[in-house]
Amino acid sequence: MILPACGADNVEEQVLENSASVNEITEENETSEEIETTEEISVNTGEPEEISGTLSFYTSQPDADAVALADGFKAKYENVDVEIFRSGTEEVISKLLAEEEAGAVQADVLLVADAVTFEGLKEKGLLLSYESPELNAIPDEFVDVDNMYSGTKIMSTIMAVNTNMVDEMPTSWSALTSEEALNEVIMPSPLYSGAAAYNAGVFSRTKDFGWEFYEDLHDNEATVVQGNGAVLKSVAGGEKAYGMVVDFIVASSKLEGAPVELIYPDEGVPVITEPVGILGNTDNEAAAKAFVDFILSEEGQKLSIGVGYTPIREGLAPPEELKGVDELTVLSNDLTDLLKTREEDKEQFRSIFGDE
Repeated sequence: MILPACGADNVEEQVLENSASVNEITEENETSEEIETTEEISVNTGEPEEISGTLSFYTSQPDADAVALADGFKAKYENVDVEIFRSGTEEVISKLLAEEEAGAVQADVLLVADAVTFEGLKEKGLLLSYESPELNAIPDEFVDVDNMYSGTKIMSTIMAVNTNMVDEMPTSWSALTSEEALNEVIMPSPLYSGAAAYNAGVFSRTKDFGWEFYEDLHDNEATVVQGNGAVLKSVAGGEKAYGMVVDFIVASSKLEGAPVELIYPDEGVPVITEPVGILGNTDNEAAAKAFVDFILSEEGQKLSIGVGYTPIREGLAPPEELKGVDELTVLSNDLTDLLKTREEDKEQFRSIFGDE
């Protein structure tokens, strides 16, 4: 059953456009952070027999990704019925919190865009601590210290450059504030994009960036749009020469022949990880734990690779054109701090760029 919904900006939904041509990439969806529908999907999953019953899975993943996980899970747990509620991150969390307020949380497992969102749920006491055996292959920096959640994939924000408009490929984020980039930069707005909001929190707290970086972007006449899809469309289409955008949609576009190059700047890149966690009041703890194990397992990670994501699990190669986790210099900051100041960060961005 598909229900209409007002979508929030959600970067992971850009994977829906990975099979589209450059001309088919549209502004309206994203992470992130973006969506037009809310969906409920039921898929039978299965085996072994001792794990059974219904599993309620809330996610901001695209349909194809969510169903692929359920289909892979069913090869092992055919006695589990997975009910999927899918929407943008903000919509999913709003539903979850409304259920919590009513004393009737329906979700067993949650998978949405970024760790800051999970920090908020952890602070509210809504998550179950679970140390999956698969965590041995997940880098510690992407796993909650109390095992309330773990990242499931790596999505880096990088520079996309139109190769028809730029002769010498840049190596630094400073290229976006250079004279050559005047009125040639486009980026998603933290007011709409969860990934962009995370990026603003990280960049503003990173040495040699700070809010001065955003002020310089504004002074250089950077254009702000809602989502990553609109950024890619503009750069690939030759409207702008440079874009701040999540890497996996750029890689897909390049492989389809678009005149774009992915630049992982020398200073490093912010990443979001689409964490997964179990709700504290789950009605099917055994199935929930098995599902988390599957997502983090080599088999589950290969499913992510197959739809174009960089795996978070060590020892697996990323899709073509993308950098693996061991190749990245990751820019990050304390998640608790980012949670507390997210709304302040949005207001600071608004003070620089207005309501763009």
